[in-house]
Amino acid sequence: MRPIQISTPSSRKTFYIWANALALITIFYNIAEGVVSVWFGMRDETIALFGFGIDSFVEVISGIGIWHMVRRMRQNAGEDHDRFEKTALKVTGASFYMLTAGLSATAIISIYEGGRPETTSWGIVVSCVSIASMWALIHYKMKIGKRYNSQAMLSDAACTRACMYLSVVLFASSIGYELTGIGMLDSLGATGIAALSFREGREAFAKAEGKPCGCV
Repeated sequence: MRPIQISTPSSRKTFYIWANALALITIFYNIAEGVVSVWFGMRDETIALFGFGIDSFVEVISGIGIWHMVRRMRQNAGEDHDRFEKTALKVTGASFYMLTAGLSATAIISIYEGGRPETTSWGIVVSCVSIASMWALIHYKMKIGKRYNSQAMLSDAACTRACMYLSVVLFASSIGYELTGIGMLDSLGATGIAALSFREGREAFAKAEGKPCGCV
């Protein structure tokens, strides 16, 4: 597909409508996903699902930064991050690092004490919905990014792909526990989410410094 230059009023309008819509969908989806995941994670005592929910809330902060960038781009067409976006990215990165530490410690304690969730069925449901949703968002972010040659949109799509990897980890640990009843699998899933959260934190700080997202 040959890139369209965002130089005419009509092409700019179409691009920003898509970019704004995708940013808002990402924000509100992560809020809903976070609420459901934290609620059922606490109720069913599954660390992996609870951690996945907290991760979703952290993604909201990043999403707000992207949404702000889209609005600013509409005014001056610049794709470099401004002060607000850099602050949002740094807060996101720090939050991911704290989540990594908290999840890792909780998972280790759970393994030591032989903790077992009541069920991980909701983890399977949430992860399947998330995988499908993230795939759709990646598809359209990549499509719009390539069509309008927007590096910011392509970078956002790459980081959305990292979110999908979290969903895959949650699915694997949740279905593994349901099939085997081995409590350690839920804790290992939480550890996997912690590792990916650490990577996302590193990527957030890198983006704040103006480096491209390497979430592939």
